[in-house]
Amino acid sequence: MSDGPAGRRGPGAQPPWGGVRPFSIKTKLGALVVVSVLITTGLSVIAVHTETELRFITVFSMIATLLITQFVAHSLTAPLDDMNAVARSISHGDYTRRVRENRWDELGDLAQTINVMADELEAQDRQRKELVANVSHELRTPIAGLRAVLENIVDGVTEADPETMRTALKQTERLGRLVETLLDLSRLDNGVVPLKKRRFEVWPYLSGVLKEANMVSSARAGMASGSGSHTRTDVHLHLDVSPPELVAHADPERIHQVVANLIDNAVKHSPPHGRVTVRARVGAQQGSLELEVLDEGPGIPRTEWHRVFERFNRGNVNRPHGPGSDGGTGLGLAIARWAVDLHGGRIGVAESERGCRILITLPEASSVPS
Repeated sequence: MSDGPAGRRGPGAQPPWGGVRPFSIKTKLGALVVVSVLITTGLSVIAVHTETELRFITVFSMIATLLITQFVAHSLTAPLDDMNAVARSISHGDYTRRVRENRWDELGDLAQTINVMADELEAQDRQRKELVANVSHELRTPIAGLRAVLENIVDGVTEADPETMRTALKQTERLGRLVETLLDLSRLDNGVVPLKKRRFEVWPYLSGVLKEANMVSSARAGMASGSGSHTRTDVHLHLDVSPPELVAHADPERIHQVVANLIDNAVKHSPPHGRVTVRARVGAQQGSLELEVLDEGPGIPRTEWHRVFERFNRGNVNRPHGPGSDGGTGLGLAIARWAVDLHGGRIGVAESERGCRILITLPEASSVPS
């Protein structure tokens, strides 16, 4: 048994002889029977030529057969003992132990399956802990700010004027956004969100999304310090739709989630006084729509492109977030991918000369009125 991945085969690995198992359990048991018969037959022939008594031949045959059987049985049961120990550790919450994968038989396949299961359980346990930590952090800061505002009002330090109540409302709205994110995550897992597609003009729709993003940034900047949100009011949002009369056919609420999350992420990663561009074009395929969100930040290493839309992934580049950013929960991009998948579209990181470029393709989603 091993506590690390040394000697492990990759998923779907094949034996060097092309997938045929010359040392499978069935082959070993068959060889055991053949060898036992050959030993007994050989000793019988020797007994006939040497006039040895049959009882001695029988004893020798039994001893030889038992020794061979013990050797084969040990080779089969030893891996099972290792697997049992690893399974017991997993049941106790220890997901770090692994089974050696140094066999090319059915037990080797079982060891590989157990290790894959342990990897997935370890990843899920890590995500669960990260979720608790992230949600605890996200809940604690607005609750603390809201409590401070209310305590000041109760203690008479400040009056319940419209400005003070607006601050309390902003904290409450932030709590509402976090709860909505968690609800979206639950819907993602259960797959219970229907699409409500309709036709809408892309320019005024995206213009409204950008305007709302600017308002949210301004509102966050006005919150009490320590609210935990990014306060990037220096980033310029630019909209580029061509042709201007472009029309989309999609679920506006879900597309709003996608664009808003991408803008929020791009703003967090932008340099001071940077620029975030939202671009809409007719796609290469007939009737498709392409949306792009570009920023001027440090970009994403190509090796990380496949992990960008995983849950709780918040990047590993140096200083991945802009001034005033807490890094978020790592759920926004996962929810964006889920919303695009609901439309049967694609979302991913695309080549860009500078910063990060996220490309979304929605199939059969757009048209240009004649």
